[in-house]
Amino acid sequence: MIKTLFTDVGGVLLTNGWDSKGRKLASEQFGLDLREMDARHHLTFDTYEVGKITLDEYLQRTVFYQSRTFTIAEFRDFMYNLSQPYPEMLDLVRRVKATGRNIVVVSNEGRELTEYRIKTFKMAEFADFFVSSCFVHFRKPDRDIFQMAIDLAQADPAESAYLDDRPMFVEVAASLGLQAIRHTDYESTKAALVNLGIDV
Repeated sequence: MIKTLFTDVGGVLLTNGWDSKGRKLASEQFGLDLREMDARHHLTFDTYEVGKITLDEYLQRTVFYQSRTFTIAEFRDFMYNLSQPYPEMLDLVRRVKATGRNIVVVSNEGRELTEYRIKTFKMAEFADFFVSSCFVHFRKPDRDIFQMAIDLAQADPAESAYLDDRPMFVEVAASLGLQAIRHTDYESTKAALVNLGIDV
C-alpha cells in the first residue's frame, strides 16, 4: 500500500528550470559566449542550488561580470519563462493526491526559481511540502535530502514511491528502500503507479 508519493519537478512535472538547453537559448537571445557562460555556471551553480547565494548573485558571476546591453531583470524574466508545465503529469499527481495519499516534492533548485515555479504552476495545491535543495542546503544525489524527506513525511520507504527522470537519483532513492520509478513519459509512469496499487 503506497501512502506517500515523492516526486521530482524538472523533467517530471515541469520542464527543467535552468539547464543546458536554456543556457543555449539565452546565449542566442542575448548574444553571450556560451562556452564562457557554461564554464562560469558549472563553477557556481551548485552554490546557488543549495541556497548559499541569490539568483542575482549567480547572474553577477555568470553573465553580468561585465557590462551588458540588457538588465538582470530582463535576463531573470527570460529564465522564468523557460519553465513550462507537463499538464498530463501535473494532473496525474493531482489525481494521486485525490486518493488521500501524501505528496512530497524533492528537487534541486535555487530559491527564486523554486518559488516562481511553485506559485506559477500552483504546486502547493497538491504538495504537502517541498524539500528543495535551496531550503535544506544539500542536493540530490546526496542521500541526506532523501532521508530528510522521508523523515519529515514520517513515511515508511516500503510504503512510498519516488518519481524522477534521472537514473542516478532513482538509484539513490531505491537504495533507501523507496519504490523508485524512472520517469520517461506519462503512460509508463501512470502504469508503474497503477502496478503499485495507486488507482489513477
